[in-house]
Amino acid sequence: MALISKRLSKFKPSLTVKISQRAREMSKDGEKVISLSSGEPDFDTPEHIKGYAVKAINDGFTKYTQVDGIEDLKKAIVNKFSLENHLSYNTDNVTVGVGGKHVIYNLFMATIDLNDEVIIPAPYWVSYPDIVSLCGGKPVIVDTRIENDFKITPDELEKHITKNTKWFIINSPGNPTGAVYTKDNLQKISDVLVKYPHVHILSDDIYEHILYNSEKFYNIINVNSALKERTFIINGVSKVFSMTGWRIGYGAGDRNFIKSIAKLQSQSTTNPCSISQMAAKHALEKDKDFLGGWIKKFEERRVFLLDFFQSTKGLKPFHPHGAFYLYISCEGFINQKDKNNQVISNDLDFAEYLLNNAKVAVVPGAAFGKSPYFRLSYATSFEDLKEACERISSALKNFDIK
Repeated sequence: MALISKRLSKFKPSLTVKISQRAREMSKDGEKVISLSSGEPDFDTPEHIKGYAVKAINDGFTKYTQVDGIEDLKKAIVNKFSLENHLSYNTDNVTVGVGGKHVIYNLFMATIDLNDEVIIPAPYWVSYPDIVSLCGGKPVIVDTRIENDFKITPDELEKHITKNTKWFIINSPGNPTGAVYTKDNLQKISDVLVKYPHVHILSDDIYEHILYNSEKFYNIINVNSALKERTFIINGVSKVFSMTGWRIGYGAGDRNFIKSIAKLQSQSTTNPCSISQMAAKHALEKDKDFLGGWIKKFEERRVFLLDFFQSTKGLKPFHPHGAFYLYISCEGFINQKDKNNQVISNDLDFAEYLLNNAKVAVVPGAAFGKSPYFRLSYATSFEDLKEACERISSALKNFDIK
């Protein structure tokens, strides 16, 4: 008799993690694979943050802490929301977890009952639907269109709200598209949500500082404060401080949610790493002088890649306004044969083709609920991106695309 639980059959391992792992394995076997599959900045964690972590170690800050984060880190988070987002919270409105994904998992595990519905616009970050399913909920996927910049419209949102709707997820800037909800977008969505007080909003703001073309970031609470009690904000230090491996994410919202998350976390991970918490506190308290330089490099890479993919027959990139991804239509290659009669049936085949023939790892759109597309991350060096484009161009010459 198999001992694996039935709940694990409801979802599959993350495709982004799976592809990144395969790329690493190919590299170990001597193949030079350029991985553009992982959402991880290539910049090192700033020196002053690393130095503060070393100080924490030398000071002996290596023991258990409060389950859901030390008070000093929570105060730094409260201050961040006040200064950067003009939102007022107390420390009992804040929870700290082992990355943003962990906080989302805890939130849904603490609040979702069997068959509660969660509205998720597609394309979506890969983990949203599976976390909902694992918690016993029902993901309600709402397809978006490139004509609307891959953003859910108020009509589409309202059409999918039922008496069972528990949460609505909004991710801006978004992964995988880099789409950014404007103030006007959020105002119109909030006009719908105020009519349905049983619907809560999960606002995933992890990419809030990575914006282009003078784009401005707004949280839905900024445009309608009446939604504050129903909105739970997710954020973290992974992207803006290049601290992915430090594993610190945080959330802010109703204190009853916070208490429930702490209760759950006390029986799972207990506290996040004490040293990482101190590093995160320091990061949030100090100026982000380094960020302008990082975003300038992201912007240079973004422009280079847009030029390349716009000029490649059969491919059509979406123009991102934030984050560090390109979401690219490969519709022109679907049902096409290369010179060896290999057929591309879908975006999974296309991503596989690039991995095998160009030694470039990208993530198929199927992972994000929207085909036929693929996502690549430009959070890697300009040199690797240029070589990746040369390899892709060479591999795609095997097709006769009109």
